[in-house]
Amino acid sequence: MDERQALVSFSALSQETRLNIVRMLVVAGPEGLAAGAIAERAGVSASNISFHLKELERSGLIGQQRESRSIVYSANYDALASLVRFLLEDCCAGHPEVRGPAIEQAICCPPGTERPQ
Repeated sequence: MDERQALVSFSALSQETRLNIVRMLVVAGPEGLAAGAIAERAGVSASNISFHLKELERSGLIGQQRESRSIVYSANYDALASLVRFLLEDCCAGHPEVRGPAIEQAICCPPGTERPQ
């Protein structure tokens, strides 16, 4: 991920509702959530959620897929992982003994498993 894309991603995440949506979609897993379910869980109107989903999709952090009459949104795990790697790229001034644990803590666990302590 280059700096320009990182800035677009951070800009999209710098709003409370959008950050909550991304976190919601990460928890939902690859199956994602329909726009209506996202609006309901976020406690915002359909038009408001549409605006936020459009911004997140433009940033590349989420994607959409039509399923029958619904549009289902899901987290773009590759883009999120790239953003984390971008943040940790120069981590810890090249000290691998610090960088390793930082990267391990940033790695997601598959749904239904516990994060290692």
